[in-house]
Amino acid sequence: MISVVIEQVQGKIKMNHTKEKMFYGWYVAIGCTLIYFFTNAMTLFVPETLFPRLMEEFGSNEAEISKTVIITLLFASLFAPLAGILIDKFGPLKIMRIGIIIMALSFSFYGLADSVSALYRLHFFLAIGLVFCGLVVNVIIVSNWFVKHRGKVVGMLVAGSSLGGAILPLLISPIVNHPDWGWRWGYGLLSIFFWLFAVIPAYTFIKETPESMGLSPDGLDQSIPVQTIAGVSLWTAIKSRALWCLGIGSACLWFSIQGLNSQITIFFEQEANFSPQQAVFLFSILFWFSFIGKFTFGAISDKIPKRKVLLLASIILFIGSLLLFDIGQNHISLTQNTTKLTLFTVIFGLGFGGSFSMIQLVAVEIFGKAYLGRILGIITFVDGMGAALGTNLLSQIKTNSGSYLIPFMIVTGVALIAIINVFFIKPIKPSAN
Repeated sequence: MISVVIEQVQGKIKMNHTKEKMFYGWYVAIGCTLIYFFTNAMTLFVPETLFPRLMEEFGSNEAEISKTVIITLLFASLFAPLAGILIDKFGPLKIMRIGIIIMALSFSFYGLADSVSALYRLHFFLAIGLVFCGLVVNVIIVSNWFVKHRGKVVGMLVAGSSLGGAILPLLISPIVNHPDWGWRWGYGLLSIFFWLFAVIPAYTFIKETPESMGLSPDGLDQSIPVQTIAGVSLWTAIKSRALWCLGIGSACLWFSIQGLNSQITIFFEQEANFSPQQAVFLFSILFWFSFIGKFTFGAISDKIPKRKVLLLASIILFIGSLLLFDIGQNHISLTQNTTKLTLFTVIFGLGFGGSFSMIQLVAVEIFGKAYLGRILGIITFVDGMGAALGTNLLSQIKTNSGSYLIPFMIVTGVALIAIINVFFIKPIKPSAN
């Protein structure tokens, strides 16, 4: 009798232990967030804070040095459809592991660049790596592991890049601005971190699907049916108004976000008259609030339709861009008011974060997972072209005019076009493949 009681107690202890054990999907989500933390920040955001220093060392102007990021955005967008096909065919994890090595090697050589041309070549390889191990593969992997909490988890994932943009430039700023060290040592330190905290997770504990470990999405009992999103055919998606409104709207958002982010540090130093340390600090604030926006809007989207959340975030981004200007009776000028510029980083950062995270989630919500790699590849292509155009156009106009007034007015106008397109996104009915 006693032995039976003991066995029952032991059984209950084991059951409680099993229930209390953290769902493995959270380890996967953390690993993917770490990877995205470094890939996006080190490819797009850290170089932008180094632009003033790179211009000094290589004798370049805004347009020439901005081509580094433009090359990454342009070629990443061109390779995105191919990457989508490869992801659907071979699985996201295999493609991620190829991309992560390409990026690790490129980062390792970054601090050894002896010319702007060398940086151009490195940013070409970073484009390949970014499209293979960046946003799309990570979104697909975490979407495999989570359904009920997908908004929160994808919000956490994409918030990783903003956290990287907030932390990494500040982390290396003392090294970059030290006369005995400089940007090469600062970036070299980050490349070591990339090998440790991005490459290792990709090759160790990140798994592609819960089924590969005998688990179910969200950690639910396999006997409990999981509600999944029906997938539409690729042709149905291409013919739909939803895809093109989402594509154009997200391209306009990326034009505004990436175009402004690529130039804002130069603006802070040259036209708002901040010191390099102050400029990096304001840049960091923008990304801190982008981080908050990504996670917050992602969580909200678990409660209300994601396309409505995207619309709200787009409006906030537009309002933030208006704070760059002082409007007088007869003219418009760029503000130099510290309080107003700080408020700009807060509002624009929230809109940036919210709209960024929602683009991928709206795609999953509307089109499902059947052809998600290809659909996100198309959207990434359009996004990248918009971002490259924004960076190129704004830097060229600044170089020619000597002021960011017209470039930032263009950003505001394009953000308004984004709102109009996002407003017309409507759900579509699944059709037979």
